[in-house]
Amino acid sequence: MATNNRAVAYSGNGDVVVKDIDFPELVLRDGPGVNPANVGRKCEHGVILKVVSTNICGSDQHMVRGRTTAPEGLVLGHEITGEVIETGRDVEFVNKGDLVSVPFNIACGRCVNCIEGKTHICLNVNPDRPGSAYGYVDMGGWVGGQAEYVMVPYADFQVLKFPDKDQAMDKMLDLTMLSDIFPTGFHGVYSAGVKIGSTVYIAGAGPVGLAAAHSAQLLGASVVIVGDLIEERLEQARSFGCETINISKHDNISEQIEQILGVPEVDAAVDCVGFEAHGHSHEEAPAVVLNSIMGATKAGGGLGIPGLYVTEDPGASDEDARQGALKLNFGLGWAKAQTFVTGQTPVMQYHRGLMQSILSGKADIAKAVNATVIGLEDAPKGYSEFDSGVPKKFVLDPHGLLKS
Repeated sequence: MATNNRAVAYSGNGDVVVKDIDFPELVLRDGPGVNPANVGRKCEHGVILKVVSTNICGSDQHMVRGRTTAPEGLVLGHEITGEVIETGRDVEFVNKGDLVSVPFNIACGRCVNCIEGKTHICLNVNPDRPGSAYGYVDMGGWVGGQAEYVMVPYADFQVLKFPDKDQAMDKMLDLTMLSDIFPTGFHGVYSAGVKIGSTVYIAGAGPVGLAAAHSAQLLGASVVIVGDLIEERLEQARSFGCETINISKHDNISEQIEQILGVPEVDAAVDCVGFEAHGHSHEEAPAVVLNSIMGATKAGGGLGIPGLYVTEDPGASDEDARQGALKLNFGLGWAKAQTFVTGQTPVMQYHRGLMQSILSGKADIAKAVNATVIGLEDAPKGYSEFDSGVPKKFVLDPHGLLKS
């Protein structure tokens, strides 16, 4: 068995490095970002994976930009697909050699929230608050999966096993999106009430926004409109049939929606931007997306908000935003009786069905998000390019299994 392990870690000052870290064990050891109450936590219910693919996420970028309290040395990565190489004593239904997708939410399967399907707010995996994730600040300290090998706890409950390994490897650029981005985009539009014939506005043409747009199409939306500041991203949205609005040229999205639909409102809208949102002048305005989609969504419509918001933002431009407080026009949303759904996506509610959509050829998520494979050692360059706004979803290939 291998004993070396290379991983991507936050190094401060907007940078990441690839470095040697400990080979994973079925116990959570002390390290950067590990909650003291989690140190020494035994995980005989877990497995160790040889990572087949692991993706760079916009949520990772928030930490790398210094917009959270993430400590230097934190191993990143919550989008993980891998092959099981070791199982814990208490694992019954997952076997060595299985190829699996790992939900980014860490969930025990035992607490009342998990039993109710709310695996995004598990009560037992993060001593600080409900909900946890791999390689993420204030999420309990579970080691990230942008690495060659990673430990995954509660394996019998959490992991999604692919039915045929050869078929899965052929579809890996699509299947790697099941750990986060595809369910997150789908959750955004599904929770906003998108159905057959709906008109939908997607704020943000990054990977999650593109995944949400493709998901809206899968759900039968009649028109999907995507807004962004970067023309190259909008071109990617148009490549699979979306209408687009360049926010840098048009600050009133309702007027642009009316030009497309004949009316200034959509049935549903999704915020895929989050707390680092910028207005049409490219200046940071944390609540601009939320306020704009309330105005552009019909009375009684739904707003899906999978875009990340934080309780602490050290890099914010004003004191309120540093504490996660936004200048939200909530009265407008109340007056229009709109529905808001926020928070982490409960991946396990969606990933099996989305897997079947991929394997049957109904979903083409890799094409929609422009999946782009790079080696693990190229992660710093990938982070830099992603931060510049390129229309790509970077997929790390730690063992060269995708390139071959």
